[in-house]
Amino acid sequence: MPEPVIVDIPHKLGRDAARARIAGGVGKIGSMFPGGGTVDERWEGDTLHFTVSALGQSVASRLEIHDAHVHAEVDLPPMLALFAGKIREKLMQEAPKLLK
Repeated sequence: MPEPVIVDIPHKLGRDAARARIAGGVGKIGSMFPGGGTVDERWEGDTLHFTVSALGQSVASRLEIHDAHVHAEVDLPPMLALFAGKIREKLMQEAPKLLK
């Protein structure tokens, strides 16, 4: 199994505000894929577990909300693991938008 893509996204919102913004925006992730995608999500305390399904692939992810950063881990299926570097770059660009 490939190593997960791990990204830490800094913020200055505090834990509660960061959690609220992510909760309000995570459903929009599916629209970032050509043809759309679906997002299944569940919270366990300050950790959001979600799966995005699009283009015949499912990607499981976790976001741990902290006071000054969000720790993201994305489990890529083997077919997408070849693109881990590009996916990490895209996460660094797009993930902060969930906190705005």
